Amino acid sequence: MSTISSEPVGELVRRWRTRRRRSQLDVSAAAAMSTRHLSFIETGRATPSRTMIERLCDELEVPLRERNAFYLAAGYAPVHPERSFEDLGPALDAIRAVLGGLEPNPSVAVNVRWEVLAANRAMQVFLDQVPAGLRTEPMNILRATLHPDGLAQQIVDLGRWRQEVLGRVRRQLARTAARGLADLLTELESYPVPQTPATAPTPGADLAIPLRLATPSGELAMLYTTTVFGSAQDVTLSEIAIETFFPADQRTAAALQALVDPTTHS
Repeated sequence: MSTISSEPVGELVRRWRTRRRRSQLDVSAAAAMSTRHLSFIETGRATPSRTMIERLCDELEVPLRERNAFYLAAGYAPVHPERSFEDLGPALDAIRAVLGGLEPNPSVAVNVRWEVLAANRAMQVFLDQVPAGLRTEPMNILRATLHPDGLAQQIVDLGRWRQEVLGRVRRQLARTAARGLADLLTELESYPVPQTPATAPTPGADLAIPLRLATPSGELAMLYTTTVFGSAQDVTLSEIAIETFFPADQRTAAALQALVDPTTHS
């Protein structure tokens, strides 16, 4: 559901301006308004028009969910619709096409809190290894990855990967202020810090930090990418990302192919 705030719109403007570390002078100049007018909005002495809310939100990079809260706080109807994942129409078709087209590379569609929305066959192989207690709906891919009972047991150089994941969550929280992210970050930080010995460098590690998994097929090394929809106007769609893991070496490429290629199973 979209955020509904009882706070005045001026408080929301001030909070997001502070979050973005922008001065009133900077924001007012960029939004083509006077500093006095912006000050009046923040203190509640003036109510911004719809157009002004849009300009301020653009300048402050406010997520669509929070933009709706701005409109509601100013007494306007929300601008951005929020459909369910299954009601995204052509966008859902595109997500499914991307997930399928990326095989044999493990790929998963997640929301802003990294809750699993859909996954391809290659990713499902890994998700099926997660204990049932960590697969309750909505399944969180980061919890499943870092929890001591989850895939963390298979991650080589877990300390380094944990640091990468926590950094991503902190950046996501700073960018979106999404509900539930702060609690997720606290939970992930509470997991035991692994004391693992240094491991040999992985091919491609000088390009990006790989996820390294110890599996029955040997050690797999994978680089991840994130894909999002451009110019999304629906709240749900704007919060969806497709996370894909590509092989960092030929051995991993062969192992991933074997996961989804029927000819490898007799």
